[in-house]
Formats: sequence, C-alpha cells, structure tokens
Amino acid sequence: MFFHFYFPHYVTYPTAEFQKEIFALTEDETIKNFFVVAFRGSGKSTIVTTSFPIWAILGRQKIKFVLILCQTRNQSKQHMTNLKRELESNILLKKDLGPFESENDEWGSSSLVFSKYGARITAASTEQSIRGLRHNQYRPSLLILDDCEDLASTKTEESRTKTYQWLTGEVIPAGDRNTRLVVVGNLLHEDSLLMKIRNNIQNEKIEGVFKEYPLLDVNGICSWPGKYPTNKDIENEKRQIGNETSWQREYLLRIIPDDDQVVRPEWIHYYDQLPDFSPQTEHRFAIISADLAISQESSADFTAIIIAEIFGYGKNVKIYILPDPINERLTFPETVEKLKAMAGVFGLMAKIIVEDAGYQKSVIQQLAAYGLNVEGFTPHGQDKRARLSATTQMIKSGHIMFPKHGAEKMIRQIIGFGAEKHDDLVDSFSMIVIKTIESENCYGEISFFSGDNEFDRKKYGSNKALNPEPTQKETKKSNEEERKKLESEADLEILQRDFNQCQSGYFLGR
Repeated sequence: MFFHFYFPHYVTYPTAEFQKEIFALTEDETIKNFFVVAFRGSGKSTIVTTSFPIWAILGRQKIKFVLILCQTRNQSKQHMTNLKRELESNILLKKDLGPFESENDEWGSSSLVFSKYGARITAASTEQSIRGLRHNQYRPSLLILDDCEDLASTKTEESRTKTYQWLTGEVIPAGDRNTRLVVVGNLLHEDSLLMKIRNNIQNEKIEGVFKEYPLLDVNGICSWPGKYPTNKDIENEKRQIGNETSWQREYLLRIIPDDDQVVRPEWIHYYDQLPDFSPQTEHRFAIISADLAISQESSADFTAIIIAEIFGYGKNVKIYILPDPINERLTFPETVEKLKAMAGVFGLMAKIIVEDAGYQKSVIQQLAAYGLNVEGFTPHGQDKRARLSATTQMIKSGHIMFPKHGAEKMIRQIIGFGAEKHDDLVDSFSMIVIKTIESENCYGEISFFSGDNEFDRKKYGSNKALNPEPTQKETKKSNEEERKKLESEADLEILQRDFNQCQSGYFLGR
C-alpha cells in the first residue's frame, strides 16, 4: 500500500504475483536475510533499493541506518540521486517524511539524513571501505546489495573470490547482530556471489530465503502477464533485445557461458562413491598425473596432482577422478616426496605421468630411480586448449566421472578455462584423459580432434570402415585376454622390483 500510494508513477502495469512476494519479503522481519534474482525490467531495484529503504524508516520497522551498496561509485551516486529526486519532487512523501538533507561524509559516500526520524540512508560502492561506518550510535541495520557484480567481475576466480571475501569480511561485519542482509542481482556465473549464497543456503551454512523469478518458467508461463499479456509481447521484447545470450541470461536467468567456452557445466557427470574394486567392475589401476611448477613466486602457477581410478577396457573405459587434488606451490623435493607417498598408497600398479619437458624430466628420472611406475607425457605439439578440447567427448558421454564433493576448484578451472587466472588442474586433468585414450587405442569411438589440430590421426585411425566395431563376444574375449596379460605383466614387474629393491638394500612398502 505504501508503494502504490507514494510511488504510483512507477506502477505502469498491474502488479505481478512475484512482485507481491518481494514486498512480503521486505515486510517479514522474521526473515533475516533474503536474496532475489529476477529478470531485467522486473522492478526488483525499484522495490528493494528505492521504496524499501524509505518505507523501512517511515514505516513500522523504524530502521535508523540503511546502507546501500553497489559495484561502482557511479551506480551508488545514481541510486542516491533517484532517492533525492523522489524526496524533492514527491509532494506527499516530502510532507510526510521531510525535512531531509544530503551529506557527503568522511567515507566518500553520499547520504540522506532524515532529522525527523533520526535516520540515515547511505550509498557506497565495493570500491570504498565501510569499516566502522555509523550513524550516531547506530550501525547499519539494513544492508542492501544491488548488482554488485557484472560479467567482467565474475570472469576470473580471483575476482569472484575477492567479491565474496568483501561481503563476508567487510559488509556483513559492518552490521550488528540483528542486521538484515538483502541482495538483488542476476546469475552471471556458476561461481558468482549469488550462486555461492544459494549453495550456502542449500547446504545450511547460512540462513535466508533465495528467490528466482525468470520471465518465463520451465513450462513457458509468463511471470508478469500484466506487462506481457500475449506470446507476441514476449517475442517483441526478445526481438528488441536482439541477442540470444542476453535474453537467456537477463530474462530467463540461465547461466550462459562465453562462446569460446570449451567445457560446459551441464556436461559434467558426478558419482556418489567409487565402484567396488572387483573383476565384475573391471577395475584396472590408479593413474597419478602431475603438472609441475618450480617457481615459488606468488604470481607463479601451482603444481597440480590429480589421481584417477580406471575401470573397463577400450571404448567402455571409465575414468573416476578422485576428490581433493593437490594444487599448491611445491619445491622439487616436496614434489618428489608427494608422488612417492601417493605411489605408496595406491601401490606399484599405479601409473605416474609427468610432462616430459624442462626440469620435469629430472622428476621423472628421480621417481624412476626409486622403482616407481613413471613415464613422461608428450603433448604432441598441442596447446592447452586443444588438449582440453580433446577431453570433451568423454566428459559429455559420461566416460569421465567427477566426485560430488572435493573437486570444485578443478571443475571451476575446467569450465572457466581461458578466463581463470590459473589452469594447472586443467593441464593435469587433460594429461590423465589423453594418456588413458592413448593406452586404450579408442580414437575411433572418442573424438580427439579440435579444428585443424589433429593428434596422430593417421597413427590411430578413425575410419570405421577400416576399423570395424568388434562384436560383443569379441570385445569380451579381448578384454579378458588384455586383463590377464596386464595382471601377468604386473606380477612379473612387482617381483622384479622387489628383487631389485632387496639387492639395493631397501624395500619400498607395498
């Protein structure tokens, strides 16, 4: 009623049900925190950032200090200009709420002071420090964040982490125990601020209500029929936007990757637990992939070590990525010790692969001297993008399985390849997949080509006429023969290594 009475000039279409829900969220003080994602032009900012702060001061909530935060100073100034214009030109509001005056305070933010109510609204940006911000004895009791991210700020993990740390380390502590937090915006990235908040609510790490309001729901039903009464009206809006990506992202609230994204989130397949290590599941061996970095500088890459368990043979091979990969800066001795320890855990059957380039060759030699099953990985002239592209068919088809928990950083690097600052885990992941494909000789079934960049196509072949598919009986027989051969070779290898180790005066625990 307050909005329709004092702001009738904003009501150009019949109020939608989702807008009534947003009003209800602002009024319900039992909901401490709420987060709203809504399509462009939905009126979310008008309701939450323009009307709500004024009502919260004038109405029954009697809030004394409202802090509005935006991404840039220009945006915060624009919000304050909108509020000032309302209070100056809105006669009813001016009579009921006034007098008021504007201030520029020591924090470089702009404020509106309501002397009649002893209250203040301050607007600031993510670029400004808000530590210690007070109005008289009051700390902010209502924090409103409006579009604190954009596509540029969500492009890299470093920037996304910085925004989240700003929220948790500076914004939330600026309030007191009973402060309400309200965030409105859009879903711009799988790891954006609002997505982090949504995941935290789902995992019961924080309390709050998270609402999403796309223009069209999953059944194609319009959420604002008063503004878009027919399908033709929606189509006209879409044509006016003129960009499918913007339409999907801004109106349907779908996270749309950049055109050059190699791996998309919906391609990722997850597992709850590993299959049993038994003949029935055709468990083969573990593979340890290491992408090494020697520099300890803060700007340098990290050493990335990933472990996977291999099941099945040929075109039925499956790679299960294990959780908690190593991704840190390690010295040469630390790297060698880590790999030795892993080989000790996973046994002598475990394969270790290290890129055969630069100083990494010495790591290969050192591990081989310890009797470990290590071999070099040669990228065959492919760049990182081409190597990752080579894994996409296996990712999409479910030949590669990721753990539901413990591989989030790796998946972010894979999905955000090309935009993320670091891609060490991507390199290590690609090495595992490429080495597995190479060992299984299954190039005819799995696309391993990216544009004009071929990976030994002549050597492995991809023509089904030249490489006809074996029958199920032939495949089973071939798999059994290969398994027996591998087991026999492994037994001989273990006996030989044990003998060599005993002769050299030490024994590596199995």
